[in-house]
Amino acid sequence: MELKRVVVTGLGALTPIGNTIDEYWNALLAGKSGAAPVTHFDAEKFKTKFACEVKNFTVTDFIDRKSARKMDKFSQYAMVASDEAIADSKLDLDRINKLRVGVIWGAGIGGLETFQEEVINFANGDGTPKFNPFFIPKMIADIAPGNISIKYGFMGPNYTTVSACASSANAMIDALNNIRLGHCDVIVTGGSEAAVTIAGMGGFNAMHAMSTRNDDPQSASRPFDATRDGFVLGEGAGAIVLEEYEHAKARGAKIYAEVVGGGLSSDAYHMTAPHPEGIGVVAVMKNCLENAGMQPEDVHHINTHGTSTPLGDVAELKAITEVFGTHAKNININSTKSMTGHLLGAAGAIEAIASILSIEHGIVPPTINHSTVDENIDPSLNLTLNEPQKRDVQVAMSNTFGFGGHNACVLFKKLD
Repeated sequence: MELKRVVVTGLGALTPIGNTIDEYWNALLAGKSGAAPVTHFDAEKFKTKFACEVKNFTVTDFIDRKSARKMDKFSQYAMVASDEAIADSKLDLDRINKLRVGVIWGAGIGGLETFQEEVINFANGDGTPKFNPFFIPKMIADIAPGNISIKYGFMGPNYTTVSACASSANAMIDALNNIRLGHCDVIVTGGSEAAVTIAGMGGFNAMHAMSTRNDDPQSASRPFDATRDGFVLGEGAGAIVLEEYEHAKARGAKIYAEVVGGGLSSDAYHMTAPHPEGIGVVAVMKNCLENAGMQPEDVHHINTHGTSTPLGDVAELKAITEVFGTHAKNININSTKSMTGHLLGAAGAIEAIASILSIEHGIVPPTINHSTVDENIDPSLNLTLNEPQKRDVQVAMSNTFGFGGHNACVLFKKLD
């Protein structure tokens, strides 16, 4: 059977550097860091005292108080970002066939704050099990797409993908395939996360995974820099409306880009560390190119996973060199995590949005906070350091990898 073409017709973002698509994109181009001292709880005794939190956000500006109380923060973020994306798509909600509209969402952890609060409350009590009746439906990771579908009446496929930091990229690939195969006309996809909590920060600190640059949080996320010392935890959501091309064309929709392929692989190596030779990363990029029917030399831009960890950054760049060969030096490579921090299950979504907007606007956002060359990184690679670079981006790749060795890669193309 002939696969359907899939395009992007709506975008929404709630991030540490901007609470709408326009704010997010402008902050990326300005090289704005979202890192600051933690405000969600008292982090004074933590090894890391800063994070990339969503700022200037009042949930009741978007969701009524009664409904908001029934949602964990990760689900609130999902609702706000998806509302923006659906409005941006200009779908006629009264005319579309809602049986053919789905919601496939990504979350690496889900309602961590809700779980934490309920367990702490129980531990501080007398042993009597007094739990909020909304404890479970607030906490479970699948509730975000459930809430979106309930609000809009979308009755197509509805579920959450969970693959740690690759979750929302997995969600996008599932959405792509559902539309390609003719199962749906439209899918709202993306991801959300709200892990800047006592449990989240404490757990990642215990793994020695996060930067402890407490004296200068804004420069702590420094992918590819020789002095990088771990990732900076972020939170927020990104939402993308994917639509079958003919369906979008028939209603005169604005099309940002075409989604031409997705690749998946596993490192099959370690619980948290990447394979030092990047074998799984090589495989996922090759799988993505093959799935899209494209050659390495077709790619102009790669938004890397680039978390600012000593091992991960080097392994990913080695893999890029292996896959793209001499063409690697012609690619604008960047890591927008240098500005947003690491949004875990939402990372793939907001980084895919950055890739899509690079195609739309012909400019690649920078990798900020780079000052010291790492001798383990090929100096011929263009890492788009510290300043945005204008580029006619025809094809952009977005890489996302998760603990457990989960690798996902999505390829976007300017519409012919």
